[in-house]
Amino acid sequence: MHMDTIDVRGIGTDLVAIGRVKKAVARFGERFINRVFTPGERACCAVRRDPHPCYAARFAAKEAVLKSLGTGLSAGSRWRDIEVVRDGRGVPGVVLHGGAAAIAREKGIRRILLTLSHDGDYAVAFAMALGD
Repeated sequence: MHMDTIDVRGIGTDLVAIGRVKKAVARFGERFINRVFTPGERACCAVRRDPHPCYAARFAAKEAVLKSLGTGLSAGSRWRDIEVVRDGRGVPGVVLHGGAAAIAREKGIRRILLTLSHDGDYAVAFAMALGD
């Protein structure tokens, strides 16, 4: 793929304090985790020695994807409509469901590239929504 053929429909980034996610888990427990994260995301994070950086990175990813779609949750998406997955090599990706998938179709978004990172007290995500 040549750089001049890339059809970027949107970009988004988000930074999340890991402590903020840790506090939400401590305060709301499984209710928070089940409302925000898909079963696959929960399984991925649950096996970590400390699941909070994993959850924070996925929360940042969901926010970054919403920004790349040009919407927020009020546009018909729910947290679990955006699912962070990993391929066989561990590369993160995004699967859209429900309202988020409908918004992507409506805007001609065919794929979302995603990168995640966490260090120290913060997790960050960057998403790029691509068209045809």
